[in-house]
Amino acid sequence: MSGRGSRGSGGLPDLVVVGAGTMGAWTAFWANRAGLRTTLVDAWGAGHPRATSGDETRIIRSSYGDDALYARWSRAALAHWRRFGEEWGEPLFRPVGTLWLGHRPDGFEAASLATLRSEGIPVEQVAVDEARARWPQVAFEDDAYVLFEPEAGALMARQGTAAVARAFEREGGAFELSPARPGQAKDGRLLDVVLGDGRRLGAGAFVFAAGPWLPRVFPEVLGELIRVTKQDVFFFGPAGGDASFGPDRLPTWVDYDAAFYGVPAIDARGAKLAPDRYGPVFDPSAGERIVDPDSTRLARAYAARRFPALAAQPIVETRVCQYEMTPDAHFILDRHPDLANAWIAGGGSGHAFKHGPRIGEYLVGRLQGAPVGPGEERFSVGTKRVDDATLRTGADAMASGWQGY
Repeated sequence: MSGRGSRGSGGLPDLVVVGAGTMGAWTAFWANRAGLRTTLVDAWGAGHPRATSGDETRIIRSSYGDDALYARWSRAALAHWRRFGEEWGEPLFRPVGTLWLGHRPDGFEAASLATLRSEGIPVEQVAVDEARARWPQVAFEDDAYVLFEPEAGALMARQGTAAVARAFEREGGAFELSPARPGQAKDGRLLDVVLGDGRRLGAGAFVFAAGPWLPRVFPEVLGELIRVTKQDVFFFGPAGGDASFGPDRLPTWVDYDAAFYGVPAIDARGAKLAPDRYGPVFDPSAGERIVDPDSTRLARAYAARRFPALAAQPIVETRVCQYEMTPDAHFILDRHPDLANAWIAGGGSGHAFKHGPRIGEYLVGRLQGAPVGPGEERFSVGTKRVDDATLRTGADAMASGWQGY
Protein backbone atom coordinates (compact mmCIF):
# COMPACT_ATOMS: atom_id res chain seq x y z
CA MET A 1 0.00 0.00 0.00
CA SER A 2 1.48 3.33 -1.01
CA GLY A 3 1.15 6.66 0.78
CA ARG A 4 -0.83 9.84 0.36
CA GLY A 5 -0.09 10.11 -3.34
CA SER A 6 -2.50 7.25 -4.17
CA ARG A 7 -5.56 7.81 -2.02
CA GLY A 8 -8.76 6.10 -3.02
CA SER A 9 -11.29 7.94 -5.15
CA GLY A 10 -14.09 9.93 -3.55
CA GLY A 11 -12.02 10.83 -0.51
CA LEU A 12 -12.10 7.32 0.93
CA PRO A 13 -9.41 6.57 3.51
CA ASP A 14 -6.50 4.34 2.63
CA LEU A 15 -6.95 2.49 5.91
CA VAL A 16 -9.68 1.96 8.49
CA VAL A 17 -8.60 0.67 11.91
CA VAL A 18 -11.39 -0.82 14.04
CA GLY A 19 -10.55 -0.68 17.75
CA ALA A 20 -8.67 2.09 19.60
CA GLY A 21 -6.83 0.01 22.20
CA THR A 22 -3.05 -0.19 22.28
CA MET A 23 -2.82 -2.23 19.06
CA GLY A 24 -5.33 -0.19 17.08
CA ALA A 25 -4.35 3.27 18.29
CA TRP A 26 -0.66 2.72 17.62
CA THR A 27 -1.39 1.15 14.21
CA ALA A 28 -3.47 4.18 13.22
CA PHE A 29 -0.78 6.53 14.54
CA TRP A 30 2.04 4.92 12.57
CA ALA A 31 -0.09 4.53 9.43
CA ASN A 32 -0.92 8.22 9.47
CA ARG A 33 2.77 9.09 9.92
CA ALA A 34 3.57 6.79 7.00
CA GLY A 35 1.34 8.88 4.75
CA LEU A 36 -1.79 6.74 4.75
CA ARG A 37 -5.10 8.52 5.09
CA THR A 38 -6.41 6.68 8.15
CA THR A 39 -9.68 6.52 10.09
CA LEU A 40 -9.74 5.03 13.59
CA VAL A 41 -13.08 3.67 14.82
CA ASP A 42 -14.09 2.68 18.36
CA ALA A 43 -17.49 2.15 19.95
CA TRP A 44 -16.64 3.85 23.26
CA GLY A 45 -13.45 5.83 22.64
CA ALA A 46 -9.77 5.28 23.42
CA GLY A 47 -9.07 4.18 27.00
CA HIS A 48 -12.68 3.36 27.90
CA PRO A 49 -13.30 1.02 30.89
CA ARG A 50 -14.56 -1.96 28.85
CA ALA A 51 -11.31 -2.13 26.88
CA THR A 52 -8.42 -4.41 27.73
CA SER A 53 -6.26 -1.27 27.50
CA GLY A 54 -8.49 0.63 29.94
CA ASP A 55 -7.01 -0.01 33.40
CA GLU A 56 -4.76 2.50 35.17
CA THR A 57 -1.41 0.77 34.73
CA ARG A 58 0.43 -2.01 32.95
CA ILE A 59 3.90 -3.45 33.55
CA ILE A 60 6.54 -3.05 30.85
CA ARG A 61 9.47 -5.45 31.18
CA SER A 62 11.75 -7.44 28.90
CA SER A 63 11.92 -10.80 30.72
CA TYR A 64 10.37 -13.52 28.59
CA GLY A 65 12.39 -16.57 29.54
CA ASP A 66 14.49 -17.64 26.57
CA ASP A 67 12.33 -15.74 24.03
CA ALA A 68 14.61 -13.03 22.66
CA LEU A 69 12.13 -11.66 20.13
CA TYR A 70 9.74 -10.38 22.79
CA ALA A 71 12.65 -8.95 24.75
CA ARG A 72 13.72 -6.96 21.68
CA TRP A 73 10.17 -5.86 20.90
CA SER A 74 9.67 -4.70 24.47
CA ARG A 75 12.83 -2.58 24.35
CA ALA A 76 11.80 -1.04 21.04
CA ALA A 77 8.34 -0.29 22.44
CA LEU A 78 9.81 1.22 25.61
CA ALA A 79 11.88 3.65 23.54
CA HIS A 80 8.68 4.83 21.84
CA TRP A 81 6.71 5.13 25.09
CA ARG A 82 9.53 7.25 26.51
CA ARG A 83 9.97 9.38 23.39
CA PHE A 84 6.35 10.18 22.81
CA GLY A 85 5.53 10.69 26.46
CA GLU A 86 8.19 13.41 26.48
CA GLU A 87 7.08 14.78 23.11
CA TRP A 88 3.42 14.99 24.19
CA GLY A 89 4.17 16.26 27.69
CA GLU A 90 2.55 13.27 29.41
CA PRO A 91 4.36 10.89 31.81
CA LEU A 92 3.23 7.67 30.10
CA PHE A 93 6.12 5.61 31.52
CA ARG A 94 7.11 5.44 35.18
CA PRO A 95 10.72 4.14 35.48
CA VAL A 96 10.30 2.22 38.74
CA GLY A 97 11.92 -1.05 37.57
CA THR A 98 10.50 -4.57 37.70
CA LEU A 99 11.22 -7.14 40.40
CA TRP A 100 10.95 -10.88 39.67
CA LEU A 101 10.51 -13.22 42.63
CA GLY A 102 12.43 -16.37 41.70
CA HIS A 103 11.20 -19.47 43.51
CA ARG A 104 13.56 -21.83 41.63
CA PRO A 105 17.22 -21.43 40.70
CA ASP A 106 16.51 -22.89 37.24
CA GLY A 107 13.11 -21.30 36.57
CA PHE A 108 11.72 -18.68 34.20
CA GLU A 109 13.80 -15.97 35.84
CA ALA A 110 17.06 -17.83 35.20
CA ALA A 111 16.20 -18.20 31.51
CA SER A 112 15.26 -14.51 31.39
CA LEU A 113 18.54 -13.53 33.02
CA ALA A 114 20.54 -15.35 30.36
CA THR A 115 18.49 -13.84 27.53
CA LEU A 116 18.65 -10.28 28.83
CA ARG A 117 22.39 -10.50 29.32
CA SER A 118 22.89 -11.86 25.81
CA GLU A 119 20.76 -9.00 24.42
CA GLY A 120 22.60 -6.35 26.41
CA ILE A 121 19.48 -5.38 28.38
CA PRO A 122 20.24 -4.14 31.92
CA VAL A 123 19.40 -6.73 34.57
CA GLU A 124 20.55 -7.56 38.09
CA GLN A 125 20.60 -10.89 39.89
CA VAL A 126 20.01 -9.99 43.54
CA ALA A 127 20.66 -12.31 46.47
CA VAL A 128 17.71 -12.69 48.83
CA ASP A 129 19.49 -11.06 51.78
CA GLU A 130 20.29 -8.02 49.66
CA ALA A 131 16.73 -7.94 48.34
CA ARG A 132 15.39 -7.85 51.91
CA ALA A 133 17.54 -4.83 52.61
CA ARG A 134 16.57 -3.00 49.40
CA TRP A 135 12.85 -3.79 49.50
CA PRO A 136 11.93 -4.46 53.16
CA GLN A 137 8.19 -4.22 52.44
CA VAL A 138 8.41 -7.51 50.49
CA ALA A 139 8.64 -10.92 52.19
CA PHE A 140 11.29 -12.94 50.30
CA GLU A 141 11.53 -16.01 52.57
CA ASP A 142 10.93 -18.80 50.02
CA ASP A 143 12.80 -17.34 47.03
CA ALA A 144 15.98 -18.74 45.54
CA TYR A 145 16.98 -15.29 44.27
CA VAL A 146 15.53 -12.11 42.85
CA LEU A 147 15.82 -10.65 39.37
CA PHE A 148 15.61 -6.89 38.90
CA GLU A 149 15.16 -5.00 35.62
CA PRO A 150 16.20 -1.42 36.51
CA GLU A 151 15.00 0.11 33.23
CA ALA A 152 11.56 -1.54 33.30
CA GLY A 153 8.53 -0.13 35.10
CA ALA A 154 4.91 0.88 34.67
CA LEU A 155 2.92 2.31 31.78
CA MET A 156 -0.13 4.50 32.30
CA ALA A 157 -2.53 2.33 30.33
CA ARG A 158 -5.79 4.27 30.05
CA GLN A 159 -3.97 7.58 29.83
CA GLY A 160 -1.45 6.26 27.32
CA THR A 161 -4.02 4.78 24.97
CA ALA A 162 -5.99 8.02 24.93
CA ALA A 163 -2.79 10.03 24.38
CA VAL A 164 -1.90 8.01 21.28
CA ALA A 165 -5.40 8.50 19.83
CA ARG A 166 -5.27 12.24 20.51
CA ALA A 167 -1.87 12.53 18.83
CA PHE A 168 -3.21 10.63 15.84
CA GLU A 169 -6.06 13.15 15.50
CA ARG A 170 -3.77 16.16 16.03
CA GLU A 171 -1.63 14.95 13.14
CA GLY A 172 -4.59 14.72 10.78
CA GLY A 173 -6.11 11.30 11.44
CA ALA A 174 -9.90 10.90 11.57
CA PHE A 175 -11.75 9.34 14.49
CA GLU A 176 -15.24 7.82 14.46
CA LEU A 177 -17.02 7.08 17.74
CA SER A 178 -19.14 4.14 16.62
CA PRO A 179 -19.46 0.37 16.63
CA ALA A 180 -18.25 -1.19 13.39
CA ARG A 181 -18.58 -4.56 11.76
CA PRO A 182 -17.30 -6.01 8.47
CA GLY A 183 -19.52 -5.05 5.56
CA GLN A 184 -19.53 -6.14 1.95
CA ALA A 185 -16.81 -8.25 0.38
CA LYS A 186 -16.09 -8.90 -3.30
CA ASP A 187 -13.46 -10.97 -5.06
CA GLY A 188 -11.66 -11.75 -1.83
CA ARG A 189 -11.48 -8.14 -0.65
CA LEU A 190 -13.41 -6.27 2.00
CA LEU A 191 -15.15 -3.21 0.60
CA ASP A 192 -16.35 -1.48 3.76
CA VAL A 193 -17.34 -1.63 7.41
CA VAL A 194 -20.83 -0.86 8.64
CA LEU A 195 -21.05 1.73 11.42
CA GLY A 196 -23.61 1.79 14.20
CA ASP A 197 -25.92 4.22 12.40
CA GLY A 198 -25.89 2.16 9.21
CA ARG A 199 -23.32 4.21 7.30
CA ARG A 200 -20.77 2.31 5.27
CA LEU A 201 -17.14 3.32 5.52
CA GLY A 202 -15.02 2.08 2.66
CA ALA A 203 -11.22 1.97 2.43
CA GLY A 204 -8.35 0.40 0.62
CA ALA A 205 -7.42 -1.74 3.63
CA PHE A 206 -8.73 -2.56 7.09
CA VAL A 207 -7.17 -3.54 10.41
CA PHE A 208 -9.44 -5.12 13.01
CA ALA A 209 -7.87 -4.57 16.44
CA ALA A 210 -11.06 -5.04 18.43
CA GLY A 211 -9.53 -6.87 21.40
CA PRO A 212 -12.04 -9.07 23.25
CA TRP A 213 -14.67 -8.40 20.57
CA LEU A 214 -12.61 -10.06 17.82
CA PRO A 215 -14.19 -13.53 18.22
CA ARG A 216 -17.56 -11.90 17.48
CA VAL A 217 -16.23 -9.94 14.51
CA PHE A 218 -14.75 -13.04 12.82
CA PRO A 219 -16.32 -16.07 14.57
CA GLU A 220 -15.37 -18.46 11.79
CA VAL A 221 -11.68 -17.57 12.10
CA LEU A 222 -11.25 -16.56 15.75
CA GLY A 223 -14.14 -18.15 17.63
CA GLU A 224 -11.98 -21.05 18.80
CA LEU A 225 -8.68 -19.18 18.73
CA ILE A 226 -9.27 -16.33 21.20
CA ARG A 227 -10.79 -16.95 24.63
CA VAL A 228 -12.09 -13.96 26.59
CA THR A 229 -12.02 -14.25 30.38
CA LYS A 230 -12.82 -11.97 33.32
CA GLN A 231 -9.79 -10.77 35.29
CA ASP A 232 -10.01 -9.08 38.68
CA VAL A 233 -7.56 -6.42 39.89
CA PHE A 234 -7.21 -4.97 43.41
CA PHE A 235 -5.71 -1.80 44.87
CA PHE A 236 -4.69 -2.07 48.53
CA GLY A 237 -4.52 1.13 50.58
CA PRO A 238 -1.38 1.31 52.75
CA ALA A 239 -1.66 2.57 56.34
CA GLY A 240 -1.62 6.30 56.85
CA GLY A 241 1.90 7.66 56.63
CA ASP A 242 3.31 4.46 55.07
CA ALA A 243 5.23 5.57 51.98
CA SER A 244 6.93 2.20 51.41
CA PHE A 245 4.50 1.18 48.65
CA GLY A 246 5.00 4.33 46.61
CA PRO A 247 6.72 4.28 43.21
CA ASP A 248 9.96 5.70 44.64
CA ARG A 249 10.27 2.75 47.03
CA LEU A 250 8.63 -0.28 45.39
CA PRO A 251 9.11 -1.49 41.80
CA THR A 252 6.50 -3.23 39.73
CA TRP A 253 6.81 -6.92 40.53
CA VAL A 254 6.00 -10.35 39.12
CA ASP A 255 5.71 -13.61 41.06
CA TYR A 256 5.78 -15.83 37.99
CA ASP A 257 5.49 -19.26 39.63
CA ALA A 258 2.68 -18.14 41.94
CA ALA A 259 0.95 -16.21 39.13
CA PHE A 260 0.52 -12.85 40.82
CA TYR A 261 1.79 -9.44 39.77
CA GLY A 262 1.55 -5.87 40.98
CA VAL A 263 2.34 -2.21 40.62
CA PRO A 264 3.30 0.31 43.34
CA ALA A 265 0.87 2.96 44.56
CA ILE A 266 1.31 5.30 41.60
CA ASP A 267 -0.53 8.60 42.06
CA ALA A 268 -1.47 7.41 45.57
CA ARG A 269 -4.18 5.13 44.17
CA GLY A 270 -3.14 2.14 46.26
CA ALA A 271 -0.77 -0.76 45.63
CA LYS A 272 -2.07 -2.77 42.69
CA LEU A 273 -2.18 -6.57 43.06
CA ALA A 274 -3.76 -9.08 40.70
CA PRO A 275 -4.12 -12.87 40.60
CA ASP A 276 -3.07 -14.00 37.13
CA ARG A 277 -5.31 -17.04 36.82
CA TYR A 278 -7.81 -17.34 33.99
CA GLY A 279 -11.21 -16.17 35.18
CA PRO A 280 -14.61 -17.23 33.83
CA VAL A 281 -15.64 -16.56 30.23
CA PHE A 282 -16.73 -12.94 30.01
CA ASP A 283 -18.87 -10.68 27.83
CA PRO A 284 -16.83 -7.47 27.33
CA SER A 285 -19.85 -5.42 26.28
CA ALA A 286 -22.50 -6.42 28.83
CA GLY A 287 -20.44 -7.99 31.64
CA GLU A 288 -20.57 -6.09 34.90
CA ARG A 289 -17.25 -4.94 36.29
CA ILE A 290 -17.67 -6.40 39.78
CA VAL A 291 -14.85 -8.49 41.24
CA ASP A 292 -15.43 -12.08 42.31
CA PRO A 293 -15.34 -12.95 46.06
CA ASP A 294 -12.92 -15.82 45.46
CA SER A 295 -10.52 -13.51 43.63
CA THR A 296 -10.74 -11.15 46.61
CA ARG A 297 -9.88 -14.02 48.96
CA LEU A 298 -6.88 -15.03 46.88
CA ALA A 299 -5.63 -11.47 46.63
CA ARG A 300 -5.94 -10.84 50.37
CA ALA A 301 -4.18 -14.10 51.24
CA TYR A 302 -1.35 -13.39 48.84
CA ALA A 303 -0.96 -9.81 50.07
CA ALA A 304 -0.67 -11.07 53.64
CA ARG A 305 2.02 -13.52 52.60
CA ARG A 306 4.17 -11.26 50.41
CA PHE A 307 3.39 -7.78 51.78
CA PRO A 308 2.72 -8.16 55.51
CA ALA A 309 2.08 -4.44 56.01
CA LEU A 310 -0.94 -4.73 53.70
CA ALA A 311 -2.47 -7.73 55.49
CA ALA A 312 -4.88 -5.68 57.59
CA GLN A 313 -5.32 -2.85 55.11
CA PRO A 314 -8.45 -2.26 53.04
CA ILE A 315 -8.95 -2.75 49.34
CA VAL A 316 -9.60 0.82 48.22
CA GLU A 317 -10.35 0.23 44.54
CA THR A 318 -11.03 -2.69 42.22
CA ARG A 319 -11.06 -3.16 38.47
CA VAL A 320 -12.36 -5.84 36.16
CA CYS A 321 -10.43 -6.24 32.94
CA GLN A 322 -10.35 -9.18 30.59
CA TYR A 323 -7.80 -11.37 28.93
CA GLU A 324 -8.26 -12.22 25.29
CA MET A 325 -5.79 -15.07 24.99
CA THR A 326 -4.76 -17.44 22.27
CA PRO A 327 -3.86 -20.99 23.40
CA ASP A 328 -0.10 -20.30 23.26
CA ALA A 329 -0.40 -16.64 24.41
CA HIS A 330 1.23 -15.32 21.20
CA PHE A 331 -0.41 -12.44 19.36
CA ILE A 332 -2.35 -12.68 16.12
CA LEU A 333 -0.93 -10.12 13.68
CA ASP A 334 -1.86 -11.39 10.26
CA ARG A 335 -3.94 -11.00 7.15
CA HIS A 336 -7.46 -12.45 7.25
CA PRO A 337 -7.27 -15.84 5.49
CA ASP A 338 -10.12 -14.99 3.07
CA LEU A 339 -9.82 -11.20 2.69
CA ALA A 340 -6.62 -9.95 1.11
CA ASN A 341 -6.98 -6.38 2.39
CA ALA A 342 -8.21 -7.11 5.93
CA TRP A 343 -5.82 -7.65 8.83
CA ILE A 344 -6.36 -8.99 12.33
CA ALA A 345 -4.50 -7.71 15.40
CA GLY A 346 -5.37 -9.31 18.72
CA GLY A 347 -4.87 -12.07 21.22
CA GLY A 348 -2.66 -10.09 23.51
CA SER A 349 -4.16 -8.69 26.72
CA GLY A 350 -1.68 -7.15 29.18
CA HIS A 351 1.09 -9.10 27.45
CA ALA A 352 0.41 -6.99 24.34
CA PHE A 353 -0.06 -3.59 25.96
CA LYS A 354 3.61 -2.87 26.49
CA HIS A 355 4.37 -3.88 22.91
CA GLY A 356 1.72 -1.55 21.44
CA PRO A 357 4.10 0.85 19.65
CA ARG A 358 6.10 -2.03 18.16
CA ILE A 359 2.94 -3.92 17.14
CA GLY A 360 1.70 -0.83 15.31
CA GLU A 361 5.02 -0.45 13.50
CA TYR A 362 4.99 -4.12 12.55
CA LEU A 363 1.46 -4.03 11.14
CA VAL A 364 2.05 -0.89 9.10
CA GLY A 365 5.21 -2.47 7.73
CA ARG A 366 3.28 -5.59 6.73
CA LEU A 367 0.58 -3.44 5.13
CA GLN A 368 3.28 -1.83 3.03
CA GLY A 369 4.76 -5.14 1.93
CA ALA A 370 7.38 -5.96 4.57
CA PRO A 371 8.04 -9.71 4.88
CA VAL A 372 7.56 -11.81 7.98
CA GLY A 373 10.82 -11.76 9.92
CA PRO A 374 12.55 -14.55 11.85
CA GLY A 375 10.37 -15.71 14.73
CA GLU A 376 7.40 -13.63 13.59
CA GLU A 377 5.62 -16.57 11.98
CA ARG A 378 4.20 -17.18 15.46
CA PHE A 379 1.74 -14.33 14.79
CA SER A 380 0.05 -16.07 11.85
CA VAL A 381 -3.63 -16.98 12.01
CA GLY A 382 -2.76 -20.37 10.60
CA THR A 383 0.03 -21.24 13.02
CA LYS A 384 -0.67 -24.39 14.99
CA ARG A 385 -1.13 -23.24 18.57
CA VAL A 386 -0.63 -25.60 21.50
CA ASP A 387 -2.06 -24.76 24.93
CA ASP A 388 0.79 -23.14 26.83
CA ALA A 389 0.37 -20.42 29.47
CA THR A 390 4.06 -20.32 30.33
CA LEU A 391 4.78 -17.27 28.19
CA ARG A 392 2.91 -15.24 30.79
CA THR A 393 2.88 -17.19 34.05
CA GLY A 394 3.89 -20.49 35.61
CA ALA A 395 2.00 -23.48 34.26
CA ASP A 396 1.80 -25.22 37.65
CA ALA A 397 0.22 -22.16 39.24
CA MET A 398 -2.25 -21.76 36.38
CA ALA A 399 -3.33 -25.38 36.72
CA SER A 400 -3.67 -25.33 40.49
CA GLY A 401 -5.53 -22.06 40.90
CA TRP A 402 -3.16 -21.14 43.78
CA GLN A 403 -5.54 -22.47 46.41
CA GLY A 404 -2.66 -22.58 48.88
CA TYR A 405 -2.52 -18.79 49.23
